[in-house]
Amino acid sequence: MASCTFLPADIKQVVQFALTEDIGDDLGNGDITAQLIPKDSQSTAEVISRESAILCGTSWFDEAFQQLDEAISIEWHANDGDKIQTDQLLCTLKGNSRALLTGERTALNFLQTLSGTATLTRQYVDAIAKINTDITTRILDTRKTLPGLRSAQKYAVVCGGGNNHRMGLFDAYLIKENHIHAAGSIAGAIAQAHMNNPEASVEVEVENRDELRQALQGGANQILLDNMSLPKLREAVAFTQGRATLEASGNVNLDTVRDIAKTGVDFISVGSLTKHVRAIDLSMRFMAAPTAL
Repeated sequence: MASCTFLPADIKQVVQFALTEDIGDDLGNGDITAQLIPKDSQSTAEVISRESAILCGTSWFDEAFQQLDEAISIEWHANDGDKIQTDQLLCTLKGNSRALLTGERTALNFLQTLSGTATLTRQYVDAIAKINTDITTRILDTRKTLPGLRSAQKYAVVCGGGNNHRMGLFDAYLIKENHIHAAGSIAGAIAQAHMNNPEASVEVEVENRDELRQALQGGANQILLDNMSLPKLREAVAFTQGRATLEASGNVNLDTVRDIAKTGVDFISVGSLTKHVRAIDLSMRFMAAPTAL
């Protein structure tokens, strides 16, 4: 369903930081428990899903082990974006026993967390798709991501069938209430944004019809309809008539998203996709006692 081929550029850096949390820097003692096992012993391990989900995070998983020992081999039996079932074999690992044990938790943390984000996203996408095939509303993420995992979670949203909002504060404008107060007016804030960065998309958050009118007159590319009721959302769609794309936000959950989509808005942003993450239950198990080389 989803295209998960464009990987973030910071995977190596993010994984390196995560591993350092476990084994320390070059001056640390490393994994002292794994050192109880003979240095050259070899093992085979498998990762199994304990519940149905959307798989995501295989590249982060791979990177964790590769940074510990490039000789570790990993054979995947499912890909990012695939729907996986309970007790499904996801991958088989072979290599140095110490490295497999040291990397286990870090690798699973990435796989479980990103699969959780992708799975929840797919639930929202499916909830809209069940309405009828004419609904074109798309699910968006927000900047409410886990610190340090911005690019990873946004990748997971795409794997779940959602779409990315702006990556940060640098790639698009989102003019909110405090910006408007500081700038003096909606029109003034939009004009300054267009002047500073003519190529950047300008979105304005509004709370009522008058603010919507000002945003449209000012030339906003996209308008965020903040915490509006269903009748107000329908009214905003009718009033806008396609002059800007409309994003609904606030009080969105799996029980309300269908009705919000029916209003005709172009996007629905859902902070819980990346903020309220429930890790998917996955386990890694060794298949036999370690063997010496």
